[in-house]
Amino acid sequence: MNLEELNELDLSNIGVWPTPVKIILVLIISILVAVAGYYLDIEDQFNRLNSVEKKEQELRKTFEIKQAKAANLDAYKKQLEEMKQSFGAMLRQLPNKTEVADLLVDVSQTGLASGLEFELFKPGAEVPREFYAELPISIRVTGHYHEFGKFISGLAALPRIVTIHDINITRRSGKRGKGNSNGLLVLQATAKTYRYLDEEEAQ
Repeated sequence: MNLEELNELDLSNIGVWPTPVKIILVLIISILVAVAGYYLDIEDQFNRLNSVEKKEQELRKTFEIKQAKAANLDAYKKQLEEMKQSFGAMLRQLPNKTEVADLLVDVSQTGLASGLEFELFKPGAEVPREFYAELPISIRVTGHYHEFGKFISGLAALPRIVTIHDINITRRSGKRGKGNSNGLLVLQATAKTYRYLDEEEAQ
């Protein structure tokens, strides 16, 4: 069959076409139907399948994480209980309103017991934090280096939390009382104590 015979084919009477042409036409139509079916239906199914496979992987990872947590649940509970006890112990080291005055006296007496002479002991305004408040105290004391060490150690030994910040030590000339002025120093620092805030204050 040549090109001229193909041009003479009658589209309104396909039944009389030669068999090879019919086969080719059926193949072309089959390919077109397959392509159309793929883009209209199968491609969407593939996309949904990929989406479901990804979701399955995510769910599998989530399951593995939760399974690991469930396997360690007893250890987590024990750790949580230990943390609660530790947190409670730290909270007990934070004074309430009525104990702050006693704590300030303890800080002052610790300095005097260490042999220091206070030139300045000035509590500042409280600084509220998330569940506690800071009370800064500006201090300036005169003494010898080992007395400063004894003072800091005494603060660390207090049953309540006291921290020292912005320490500045300088030499000082002159006498302190009747003692020898050799090695006399001035320590300026900010001592911070902390107070627990109740729920109303925290809000």
